[in-house]
Amino acid sequence: MPQIATLATPPAILRAEQLSKKVATADGQLVIVHHADFTVTPGEAVAIVGASGSGKSTLLGLLAGLDTPTEGKVYLGGEDLYALDEDGRARLRGRMVGFVFQSFQLLPSLTALENVMLPLELAGAADARARATAILDRVGLGARHKHYPKQLSGGEQQRVAIARAFVTEPKVLFADEPTGNLDANTGRSMIELLFELNREQGATLVLVTHDTALAGRCGRRLVIDAGVIQPESATEPVAAARIAGVAE
Repeated sequence: MPQIATLATPPAILRAEQLSKKVATADGQLVIVHHADFTVTPGEAVAIVGASGSGKSTLLGLLAGLDTPTEGKVYLGGEDLYALDEDGRARLRGRMVGFVFQSFQLLPSLTALENVMLPLELAGAADARARATAILDRVGLGARHKHYPKQLSGGEQQRVAIARAFVTEPKVLFADEPTGNLDANTGRSMIELLFELNREQGATLVLVTHDTALAGRCGRRLVIDAGVIQPESATEPVAAARIAGVAE
């Protein structure tokens, strides 16, 4: 009898195991993220969505190694992120990760070109200027290389931030409300640019957003409600999954 070929499940590039974040307050312990448990495979685009204060930005910070969990593990590219010290996590991020933030996070004393060159220079790339120049041209800022952030519009600053995120060709791109400080038309333009570059480079995209249009472009949504990741088949937050003391 002929054997039926089966498709192997691709290995996870990102995995959270029982990931939790709790903080002490005057009123007792506050649970911000509670036992998040999921995997992301290479090339996926995943949106983390939820109401304000639901824990989604904290979850993103934990996945990226920018914050430390109270419990649980994160595996990034197969490495146990929190088994590494702070320097080790920084080196791993430098090899694998790009970031796009709502507030752009550009260094005001550096030009657009210098901001994009920075992660390459930190990694010791000999061709930092050429690669930064090429990707700034790619995002439509060929005439803005020598401009400082204060000389750029909000949309142009976000283009610089996107160029900086992709210039290292990251395996995983984390984006935290990337259209949050932009008007609707500029935000749509940024969405198109983000997904065009993501398709070109084949990066795994994990983003936090309130933007339904942006979330709708992703292949998968993780809904977080009061710190709890909801069942992926659910279309609305499940009130019964709330736990006492979880952050609102």
